[in-house]
Amino acid sequence: MALLPFCKCDTSVLAGVYGPAEVKVSKEIFNKATLEVILRPKIGLPGVAEKSRERLLRSTCEAVVLGALHPRTSITVVLQVLLACCLNAACMALVDAGVPMRALFCGVTCALDSDGNLVLDPTTKQEKEARAILTFALDSTEQKLLMSTTKGLYSDAELQQCLAAAQAASQHIFRFYRESLQRRYSKS
Repeated sequence: MALLPFCKCDTSVLAGVYGPAEVKVSKEIFNKATLEVILRPKIGLPGVAEKSRERLLRSTCEAVVLGALHPRTSITVVLQVLLACCLNAACMALVDAGVPMRALFCGVTCALDSDGNLVLDPTTKQEKEARAILTFALDSTEQKLLMSTTKGLYSDAELQQCLAAAQAASQHIFRFYRESLQRRYSKS
């Protein structure tokens, strides 16, 4: 089990990974691990939005976790709060738990304001004032898009601009992962 707090600006995420462990027979997949993601809001009970984010997070994790190495087991990721931060916290928790993955992944959120200006990693206030919010999950090996979700209106050119900015920003996040892991596992 790995349990990590992940903080960024005005957002905090708590991520836990349990497993590989025994899976319920009804959820068992004979040739790979069953990956479950549970997203809990900061307060209250999960609603439709959290269930939708759970699916996005699960599909992103499934794209990189090497589940075939642990057939007929369960890996459960439990997260609390915002999507891009949850993606980053989920990745670090999976690494910390020693779950084999083909690549690391990260989440980057872009906001477009009313003038078309792009803001990376927007604050809650900037998100509320934005005309569009785009969140991307990218892998560390090819910067391949694993998942995207959007809200609001934007052009094709703005989508491409946001994706390019997210890919550039992902390099900083992957560097942060490397430095964090080096600090955690160095023998100093």
